[in-house]
Amino acid sequence: MTDKLTLVSHPLCPYVQRAAISLTEKGVPFERLDIDLADKPVWFNAISPLGKVPLLRVQRDGEETTIFESAVILEFLEETQANPLHPADPYARARHRAWIEFGSATLNAIGRFYSASNEAAFLAESSALADMFGRLEAQLADDTRPRGPWFAGDSFSLVDAVFGPVFRYLDAFDRIGDFSILDGKPRVQAWRKALNDRTSIRDAVRPDYPQRLHAFLQAKGSFLSSLIHRNDQAGPFALARSA
Repeated sequence: MTDKLTLVSHPLCPYVQRAAISLTEKGVPFERLDIDLADKPVWFNAISPLGKVPLLRVQRDGEETTIFESAVILEFLEETQANPLHPADPYARARHRAWIEFGSATLNAIGRFYSASNEAAFLAESSALADMFGRLEAQLADDTRPRGPWFAGDSFSLVDAVFGPVFRYLDAFDRIGDFSILDGKPRVQAWRKALNDRTSIRDAVRPDYPQRLHAFLQAKGSFLSSLIHRNDQAGPFALARSA
């Protein structure tokens, strides 16, 4: 009997997107159930020890198992489903897992960037974020790395699934202004374009995701929020022209 998989999610969560991308790439049917994290259902609190998404509810032979934490979900899918997204070589696999952790650290840096309360903190976080992408640029420029559009060359991997949602934030930031985060990083920019064009990554969010994320950033009360409000008052491209 085929397992029935339900991905419990939130429309903006990048960690949910990782799981959705993996499931799609593997060709695994699944249902997606969005919840309001500001008003969590009672059933969700009962099965989510950390109170976070994603959760993967797996129904098998009349019993249900709930798996939480995106990294654990990704590894579970690797162990139980066909079409692996990890490399077969254990050394390469360990390196990929390390870069997945780097992807999580990058998401944390993005959170600090859009949450910075004043201009000085915002500029510091912008510089730190640019440095992180600089490390990625160096990795992608490594002559020992296989050539191709993806992190591992021709093979789409879990590292790609992790960074697809990362670059989606940069799409949102680009609509606000030019913050030069990827300046001088041609390989990262090419990777970003390849990921943005990937069907599994495009389909990991709803069509209204850009509007939802923009509203979320606008409501943060951060320095970036003030730039959005300034844009709204001066015109949609005023900040980009003055940057």
